[in-house]
Amino acid sequence: MEIIQATERELDELLSFYQCVADNMEERNIRHWHWGRYPTEELIREDLQKGQLYYMRTDEAICAAVGVVFGQEPEYEALPWTCGMHPGTFHRIAVHPAMQGAGLGGIVMDDVQQLLRRNGCDCIRCDTSENNGPALRLYEKLGFRRCGKIHWEGNEGDNITFDKTLKRETPLWPIRMKPAFRGGENTPWGGQRLMERYGKETGGLPTGESMEVSCLPGYESRDPMGRKLPDLIREFGDKLVGKYADKPFPLLLKLIDAHEKLSVQVHPGNEYAASHEHGKMGKNEAWLILEAPENGEVVYGLQPGTTLRQLKDACEQGKAVEPLLRRVRVTSGDVCYIPSGCVHAVGAGIMLYEIQESSDVTYRFYDWDRKDAEGNSRELHIEQGLEVADLKCAPRPVRVSEAYGTRRLLNEDAFTLDVIRSDGVGLLPDINEFGILTSLKGSLTLRWESGEMKLHEGETCLIPKNAPKTHLRGEGYAALAMPNG
Repeated sequence: MEIIQATERELDELLSFYQCVADNMEERNIRHWHWGRYPTEELIREDLQKGQLYYMRTDEAICAAVGVVFGQEPEYEALPWTCGMHPGTFHRIAVHPAMQGAGLGGIVMDDVQQLLRRNGCDCIRCDTSENNGPALRLYEKLGFRRCGKIHWEGNEGDNITFDKTLKRETPLWPIRMKPAFRGGENTPWGGQRLMERYGKETGGLPTGESMEVSCLPGYESRDPMGRKLPDLIREFGDKLVGKYADKPFPLLLKLIDAHEKLSVQVHPGNEYAASHEHGKMGKNEAWLILEAPENGEVVYGLQPGTTLRQLKDACEQGKAVEPLLRRVRVTSGDVCYIPSGCVHAVGAGIMLYEIQESSDVTYRFYDWDRKDAEGNSRELHIEQGLEVADLKCAPRPVRVSEAYGTRRLLNEDAFTLDVIRSDGVGLLPDINEFGILTSLKGSLTLRWESGEMKLHEGETCLIPKNAPKTHLRGEGYAALAMPNG
């Protein structure tokens, strides 16, 4: 059996077929179909006249029918799909009550997908009532992905939208990421600005970190439908993250609100972390200062001439560490590269964008004698910190140009960092494996041939390896990070 394009000869039989299916659904208390309201004779006739109506027949009668479109309805154009440049759609798929439960729906869908491929479609899209359990289960069994919701006039509830790639080369759309948050006792220095400034859903708790793009266990970022980034990587593989499909995800992007100053800390390199931290990655990172108070400062290395013995003795005394710290003034637009081994700390009142290697290994030297409500101090890692500290590391911040255009600020072994200032159109550089784009100021829209995504300040999207060519429109300021190597 295979689907056949309907003609006027089958119209009366198809009308009777659809009425039978609708009546049966009502009898089973599935109320999103009611003959005469949806579907209607007018809709079926319209499908037939447009050449969009297909059916499947047994020896005796029509056993299934579906509408197939080599394109999409206008209402679909502004929806957040996940893939494709040349969509095909289907609607009003129906199986005769006597044939339901025998896998006929899957057979019809296989034929629909082959038909769309032959007619140049690279993806398939559809929607169904959120109360239509059989259809929801069928689409998910066949590998369709939930994309969002659509409301059709006259419907009581919303419909769930689905899509699926039809070809290996079908491009993936940029993915709007939903962050995980680290706050409360885990970031006692955090504040409320991630919620107040960017509308982050932190739950009202003081929150230090918005993990915008993260594969860290327990802090995975998600797509708009709640799928975790590691699951997306497993599903899409090299189409999403290039060569990192079979390797640990290399980067972690955070937005940080330092209401109070952070602990004085240092990160190990990859070799030390691998041998001392159960195979974990080391960490190089960079900060892009978003907001800083007047006279805001960071700890950025140690005072010249500091010896290991001096540092060790000072750490054992606590507050004696402070005179050894090299303090540097920063303001909005400064970039600080923090290589592994560099002693550092974010100062109070600073908000920043942080791109780093995907690691949670941090060694604290000193926490400003801070204590929690029970009088307990945070754990320190003085021995490990002394082993990895680079006593001579004393970089200077780099100032970001305010001229329009795209500028590469960092080209390090682990990552690159570009800043894009747009006054109308901002071109993105070529994407290496994947890109992480964050809107930092203004009103920006990421656009490509078949779609667009408006990014609010503080929002981040993941640009896949095989995404269509994209560019920014609007007036604003964004950062783009990519793996390097």
